[in-house]
Amino acid sequence: MLQGKTILVTGVLTDASIAFHVAKLAQEQGASVVLSSFGRATRLTERTSRRLPQEAPVVELDVTSQADLDGLADRLGAVGVSQLDGVLHSIGFAPEAALGGNFLNTTWEDVATAVHVSAYSLKSLTMACRPLFADTASVVGLDFDATVAWPKYDWMGVAKAAFESTARYLARDLGPEGVRVNLIAAGPIATMAAKSIPGFDQFEQVWETRAPIGWNVADPEPAAKGCVALLSDWFPATTGEIIHVDGGVHAIGA
Repeated sequence: MLQGKTILVTGVLTDASIAFHVAKLAQEQGASVVLSSFGRATRLTERTSRRLPQEAPVVELDVTSQADLDGLADRLGAVGVSQLDGVLHSIGFAPEAALGGNFLNTTWEDVATAVHVSAYSLKSLTMACRPLFADTASVVGLDFDATVAWPKYDWMGVAKAAFESTARYLARDLGPEGVRVNLIAAGPIATMAAKSIPGFDQFEQVWETRAPIGWNVADPEPAAKGCVALLSDWFPATTGEIIHVDGGVHAIGA
């Protein structure tokens, strides 16, 4: 599905992450993969990269640093990448004070951090990659359904709503350049990031009772397959879309 394509994958920390499985499946489907990481997480990403079918190079990228964003093309060039066919955005963070039932008391500073890292970064990352995009390119982001209020998710839920809106505006403005922008709204996966969310077990309980085809919080592969499909040429006329890979929970009421 991805033969001959070069894909940048962000957000790989451990082999439990959806991003790792996207990188793995992308390689198995013929793509060359580059990972990004930053700071102390870089060594962890480099170790995890060795568990891929082919070890992938890792470039430094802090999406909140304009200097890093401006230098991304040069760092990709240093590892032999002169063109990108796709990008996976798998980046999200909210300070502890923005989660866990503290919605009414969270300060703007903490909210701003959540929105910057988790929503605005989709625009920042896409624009940093834009000079390298091929004639057609696919940007895929990992989402969590923001149409409802979730227990404990608080300002990260608000950031995800902004993330979804950002994807639609990017799809509008970059469509004429052949760039598609879509999101995968995945069900809860027991990743390192998810476990840091207070009350994550409540999400598991919801999916246990409401997913009509079932849902396994320990299996990131279904969501990863959705990402790889969108990164491929098999969705050539789809942009601004949110595809739910959540066992069907989004469609079910009580």
